[in-house]
Amino acid sequence: ARRRARAMALSRAERCLALLLRLLSRACLALLGLVAPAPSRAVPASPRAVPPPRRLLLLLPARQLAARLRARQVTCIEVVEAYVERIKEVNPLINAVVKDRFEEALQEARQVDKLLSEGPGDDYLEEKFPLLGVPITVKEAFSLHGMPNTSGLVNRRNVIATSDATVVSRLKQAGAIPLGVTNCSELCMWYESSNRVYGRTNNPYDLQRIVGGSSGGEGSALAAACSVIGVGSDIGGSIRMPAFFNGVFGHKPTTGVVPNDGQFPNARGVRTSFLCTGPMCRYAEDLEPMLRVMAGPGVNKLKLNEKVSLEKIKFHCMDHDGGSIFVSPVDKEILQAQKKVVEHLEGELGVQVQRVAIHKMKYSFQIWSAMMSSKDGDGQEAQLFTDLLGDHGKPVWPLWELMKWLVGMSSHTLPAIGKAGGLMKLNPGGNAKLVSMGKSLQEEMEALLGPDGVLLYPSHPTIAPRHHSPICMPFNFAYTAIFNVLGLPVTQCPLGLSSEGLPLGIQLVAASYNDHLTLAVARYLEEAFGGWVLPGKV
Repeated sequence: ARRRARAMALSRAERCLALLLRLLSRACLALLGLVAPAPSRAVPASPRAVPPPRRLLLLLPARQLAARLRARQVTCIEVVEAYVERIKEVNPLINAVVKDRFEEALQEARQVDKLLSEGPGDDYLEEKFPLLGVPITVKEAFSLHGMPNTSGLVNRRNVIATSDATVVSRLKQAGAIPLGVTNCSELCMWYESSNRVYGRTNNPYDLQRIVGGSSGGEGSALAAACSVIGVGSDIGGSIRMPAFFNGVFGHKPTTGVVPNDGQFPNARGVRTSFLCTGPMCRYAEDLEPMLRVMAGPGVNKLKLNEKVSLEKIKFHCMDHDGGSIFVSPVDKEILQAQKKVVEHLEGELGVQVQRVAIHKMKYSFQIWSAMMSSKDGDGQEAQLFTDLLGDHGKPVWPLWELMKWLVGMSSHTLPAIGKAGGLMKLNPGGNAKLVSMGKSLQEEMEALLGPDGVLLYPSHPTIAPRHHSPICMPFNFAYTAIFNVLGLPVTQCPLGLSSEGLPLGIQLVAASYNDHLTLAVARYLEEAFGGWVLPGKV
């Protein structure tokens, strides 16, 4: 009885806290109308969406593009020039590519054409350079030689990368040609990509909508056909939310498969087990070859060479988290899209999709928050966000920074100030219990999914909201974040557009090291539901 009373008291306290946070969020949203927004190079929302690409070269998956280049059916200069032209056309609308390297990319394209003219065999080229001549973009948080590496922090605006991040180096060695770096949220810890260095990135399907974060510039660039594959990172959904909001594919690999070296901020302590670097692609068929390159020797931990029989997969479906008080209800159109997937799988594959209700998922945000702030096995604590905000500058005092923000004098965004002030830590006293719950949930998930299971789960509770709206629903990222602390591989798969013309999607989750299952299902669903849809198409 006492235990029940304590639980009820905690539940009431959490409800009161959630209500208070929502009221504060709405007050902050109202203030945003009074305080000058982050500077943006993006133009007002007219037209509503970016125009669709006109060049057929822009509509080819990376694998097909590389094959055409190897077959000498098109020159690399033609390909790179087409993408450069596209970026120049639409980037003023979306502000996704924040620094380009067009001259260097064109020079590298000439080198590719020279290599191809020398006549090496196709098999040799495909094995040694699987992405030869394919244009890519890279999240600005990753080091790309000669490019800025600020992660949206004003104090780092003069930081220029002098080397390449490990995954960037591997992609270059595979023949890919970086076109530039893309926008992210300040210090990669918010799900709207806006900062005081580069401004705000807009959604290609509706310029008044968010692109997600923190890899939002990547999602926007891919959806707008400014690149075909890109590099993202994910500690709470930073690959999958932008992929969802922008209608493209994003894969968070199993923990520890792809190296995180060469990005800022990098994880330390227990967070090294939660941060994942992974591929973002316009087409599902490009996820696996890109993952192979990015993982390097780590790919041997996976089973990508195993043939997947979709009919033998044990599918599970969960419509929502069980009703967390901190998170918005799942949008009806998202639920309808997920229902169509279930009906299609049962009707076409003849499988039985098992509906599940995992009680602990209701506490996804609390579990993620507790595990993110816990100590690792050596007793090392996670780095304080205030320390990161002070990188290359003076220490940051959140309350003072908030006062400066209210009069338009802060160099930080409101979400970053809120996080520095402890917004994400709701119940520090109960962290040990929540960490224990997280470990128990991990065991439950691994047992449920086993060697042949895939879980269907919403990518986010709402379709891409309007700019600044995440302030009113700050914990909605819990739908993706929970899988970071569980260490499971997840693929975000687009499922067409909503009645408002905005992307829909679904998360595909498997047990650790079963990335091949989610990738195979993503390829199947792309064929069934159409995958990426051209923005601006009437």
